[in-house]
Amino acid sequence: MRDSLRAKAVQICNDKIAKKGETVGLSFYAFFANKNDDPELLMEAATWWIQTHELDHFEKAVKIRDMVLSGA
Repeated sequence: MRDSLRAKAVQICNDKIAKKGETVGLSFYAFFANKNDDPELLMEAATWWIQTHELDHFEKAVKIRDMVLSGA
């Protein structure tokens, strides 16, 4: 996953956690606007989430943040 997407994922996870607590879940769609204006980046996130790590559609934001920070 490219560095810019990693940074954005961590920021969004932190924002969600701050607003809704450590049990909040999210999907990789949370990293994007409601329109598909960058399909290549969306597919990169989907590949990381679904194919590489075989994650469920919704995962805890804390788990995703920690995975991204660890370089997974």
